[in-house]
Amino acid sequence: SGRPQRNSMNLYRRLQYGSLADIHILDTRQYRSDQPCEREKSTACPERLREDRTMLGVAQERWLMDGLSRSRASWNILAQQVLFAEVDRDPGSGEAYPLDKWDGYFAARRRLLDFIASRKPSNPVVLTGDSHQNWVFDVKQDFRREQSPIIATEFGGTSISSDGDGVDMRPETARYLPANPHIKFANSQRGYVRMKVGKKLWRSDFRVVPFITRPDAPITTRASFVVESGRPGAITA
Repeated sequence: SGRPQRNSMNLYRRLQYGSLADIHILDTRQYRSDQPCEREKSTACPERLREDRTMLGVAQERWLMDGLSRSRASWNILAQQVLFAEVDRDPGSGEAYPLDKWDGYFAARRRLLDFIASRKPSNPVVLTGDSHQNWVFDVKQDFRREQSPIIATEFGGTSISSDGDGVDMRPETARYLPANPHIKFANSQRGYVRMKVGKKLWRSDFRVVPFITRPDAPITTRASFVVESGRPGAITA
């Protein structure tokens, strides 16, 4: 079913792991509107707020919401490519968003957040790659409101083979963390994320190595987080 048909490939799909998990595999590349403002991040990009901008396309967005509504699994996993949670990279009173991520598709993310908040699919967890860093986010219905409820959890995974040994935290990340209290963990080392999922508890172990530029790097668990069923948000294990 993934064979290309002319200029498109049907890449989004749903995998069911018994009653434990429905895995909604998304395609955030093929159907989205072009990145706004032609900049990696912008302090003034009103285009990103436009209602007609889409990350998934109309058909895939409807497919996702329908699948979340119908799901009877213990966990609903959204496996996708780019950071979902808001990341304001301006440490001061201004705003600077990475426009290639969901931050550049504000209305599309808001539609999905409002849907999750109202329809309450069981235990939504977003799994993300792309940024070559480790992340843990509490996903809020409205990232701009401190009292807005946490409605999901996002785990972003690093890469094992990107150039360079990585560092525990990039200096620029450390600068803007205070402006993003929903970021529970950030790390820029190489490695992988090991996840153990049961009916009542999800555990993510962030496994990292100190270097990849020479052999025999020891691997350690840099941090661990759990999500309890029925309680969105990450808890340090």
